[in-house]
Amino acid sequence: MMNNDLMFSSKKDDWETPQWLYDELDAEFGFDLDAAANYENKKCSEYYSDDLPRESNSWDALNNDWYGNVFCNPPYSRGLQKKFIKKAHDEHCNGNTDVIVMLLPSRTDTIAFHEYIYGIAEIRFLKGRLKFEVNGVPAKDAAPFPSMLVIYR
Repeated sequence: MMNNDLMFSSKKDDWETPQWLYDELDAEFGFDLDAAANYENKKCSEYYSDDLPRESNSWDALNNDWYGNVFCNPPYSRGLQKKFIKKAHDEHCNGNTDVIVMLLPSRTDTIAFHEYIYGIAEIRFLKGRLKFEVNGVPAKDAAPFPSMLVIYR
C-alpha cells in the first residue's frame, strides 16, 4: 500500500510520470533524453540522474548540455524546480536541443513561470489532475494541484 501523504510532501522529489502520458508525448515528440530521472523511473535509455556512478558530475542534468528531444519531469521542490526550468529555457535559447517537454505543476504565479516560460514556450494545461506513479503503480489519489506541459521548440 502506498503512502499518498508522502507523495505530495517535500520529502520526496522523484514522482514518476504516468506511463500513459509519457507514451502519448513520446509518440508525438520521440524523446532521446530523460533529463530528470533515476534508474527505476527513467523513461528513456539515455537519462541524467544522481543515482549513477559518475565522475565530475557527468550525469548531472543541471551541469551538462541537453541534446535532441528532451523529456523532463523535474523535482517538484521549488528550489530545484526553478533551476530545471531555467536550465530548459537556457538549453532552448542556446539551440542545444530540438524540443524540450517539461511536466510541471501549473503554477502560473511564480517568477520562474514569468521569466522562463510565459511568452517563450508553448503551454498545454492538462485536464483534471494527474495520478503520479510510484514504482510503476498509479497513486490512489490524484495530485493536489493541476499540471501543465511546457514545450520549448
